Amino acid sequence: MLRLALYQPDIPQNAGTMIRLCACLGVTVDIVEPAAFDVSDRHFRRSGMDYLERAAIARHDSFAAFDAWRRGAGHRLILAETDGVTTHTAFAFQPDDIVMVGRESAGVLPEVYAAAEASVHVPMRSGLRSLNVAVAAAIVLGEALRQVGGYPEVLEGRGEPSPTNLGLARDWPLK
Repeated sequence: MLRLALYQPDIPQNAGTMIRLCACLGVTVDIVEPAAFDVSDRHFRRSGMDYLERAAIARHDSFAAFDAWRRGAGHRLILAETDGVTTHTAFAFQPDDIVMVGRESAGVLPEVYAAAEASVHVPMRSGLRSLNVAVAAAIVLGEALRQVGGYPEVLEGRGEPSPTNLGLARDWPLK
């Protein structure tokens, strides 16, 4: 299944938000260290709330260790970067892809870019620098899950989300 990799995260609140996202969606999180904070830091734990215990998290000591592991396991590395080559909606995700987001302060190093099989970006209005990394991760991961049929609703046999299985009334207005 799809995975989300956090490359040397430097803001614990964003890392916690992405771990919570992955816990809710059933996606494993790979943390590529070193992180700029102790993963036991209270801000990190507060952002992830009680979802940290419900998330599948794998830690890697370095990018080299992560890259060796993912290549051995047959995972493609897809970077989600502001200067990614392809828009996230035009890219064909595969079920075993790993979507990687870079550090909030500096993105990823050139050797990480060189190791990736592809890079994607979320189209934005011109003149704006970037999305928050957790927001960008959610947008890209959401599209990847949609493409591969990886949302929990689909995997648990409940079919495509509908007003009924989302707990909404059947006659809700579509506007």
